[in-house]
Amino acid sequence: MAIKITVCSTKGGVGKTTLTANMAGILVDMGQRVLAVDADIQPTLSSFYGLDSQAEGGLMTLITSATIQGVISRTSLHGLDIVLSDDPDGELQSWILHQPDGRVRLRHLLATLDDYYDIILIDTQGAIGPLQDAAVLAADLLVSPIPPEILSAREFARGTLGMLERLKPMAFLGAPVAPMKGLVYRMDHTRDARMISHELRQASYAPSRGAISILNTLIPSTVAYREAATHRMPVHRWETRRSGPTASALETMTALVHELFPHLVESTPSWKDAQAQSSQEVPHE
Repeated sequence: MAIKITVCSTKGGVGKTTLTANMAGILVDMGQRVLAVDADIQPTLSSFYGLDSQAEGGLMTLITSATIQGVISRTSLHGLDIVLSDDPDGELQSWILHQPDGRVRLRHLLATLDDYYDIILIDTQGAIGPLQDAAVLAADLLVSPIPPEILSAREFARGTLGMLERLKPMAFLGAPVAPMKGLVYRMDHTRDARMISHELRQASYAPSRGAISILNTLIPSTVAYREAATHRMPVHRWETRRSGPTASALETMTALVHELFPHLVESTPSWKDAQAQSSQEVPHE
């Protein structure tokens, strides 16, 4: 059965799309069959990697027509397929809102793909709404990137956790809210960042009743993540080694995947193979 991971936050600009794309990249290099779903009306994930073949439809067709036929495109990254965002006017939000099963339909549709994929990653928009609700309710696990700055931390505590509380009654429709993992994202070396990161880890999140925890892995604030996105390649291939105290992207993404998917611990991509891929695809110092 495919594991469904939704990357979500009620705050925009926290790194959801980059995180989703980079997780997809390292997972396929670990031999996993991965499907990405772009559930954001701004189709950034849809254009992160190139396409080898594009389906006629995308997420709008998937949900409104309740079919997986003609909605799955193939990316240039071997092993990664994608359901593209095809709703530039945001009409899907209203459609989901006015359907009796609107918020749970995506969950049931993705379950029909269990035999085809090992992992399904869902990217979401940075705003509360019916489409984000549908993506959250489709997940077996939620991951929320949290930049270590005060506004993002407050939004996580207020908006994202509030959303989970609001959706809890959906369990009666067969769509229980999945556990959430907070991920400290774009960690820098400032004292303020260290303080906020520490406070996030110490917070009890009493309303969550243990359903929310902060991951041990930290995603550093380094230029490699922007450079890799510019060159449309997974960051673990772009930066396989790094001098200094900050972990390389390969080390960081490998640690993150092992923390989220402990069963993949034996599938670590070797540094040598990743370095070979990097040098073949993009000249990089």
